[in-house]
Amino acid sequence: MNTPTTDPTILLVGATGPTGREVLSLAATSGRRIRALARKPASLEAAGGGHEIVRGDVLDPPSLVAALSGIDVVVCVLGTPLTRKPVTLLSSGTANLLVAMAETGTRRIVCVTGMGAGDSRGHGGFIYDRLVLPLLLGSIYADKDRQEAILREVDVDWTIVRPAYLTDGPATGSFRELTDLTGVRMTRISRKDVAAFLLEEAVDPQFLRRVVNLSD
Repeated sequence: MNTPTTDPTILLVGATGPTGREVLSLAATSGRRIRALARKPASLEAAGGGHEIVRGDVLDPPSLVAALSGIDVVVCVLGTPLTRKPVTLLSSGTANLLVAMAETGTRRIVCVTGMGAGDSRGHGGFIYDRLVLPLLLGSIYADKDRQEAILREVDVDWTIVRPAYLTDGPATGSFRELTDLTGVRMTRISRKDVAAFLLEEAVDPQFLRRVVNLSD
């Protein structure tokens, strides 16, 4: 069975998205070992960084089993394009990933959902809560809710990470890690700060089987 170590080997799922690329960039500068899953590896190879890149797809279970060989921790930053059509990629992909983890003995997953999933709904401010979330992100967040439910039901060491509104701003190193949102309004956070949190949580778990909300 794969168990976390002081220098774990990380499988990054969702590596080609903007947050995934920030994780890769930070890992390259900090010497972390990353294996990046990509449907089109060439899209990451061109970016450099010296990471191991493997071809795979969360909707192709055999490719996930192969990608998880020798992996200690999964960092999942799966995303989907903006759409109002029904979305199933996040929940289906995560379910496939968890089945593959069970087959390979990988116990640890750090998974990003977002502000508006689960009990973070209603903590993003009037415009986000009343307009953006229901009118633009409703189908995506319905699937994020399913994704979180799937994670909670499986016997693995999961952490669910819900960032506030993501920006392309600089790393600040100063943000809130919230487990209780009573009376809290989440605002925003840079992808660079989220990347730093994800790598730290993958290496030194502080929120095992817990949900953490990130905001400046």
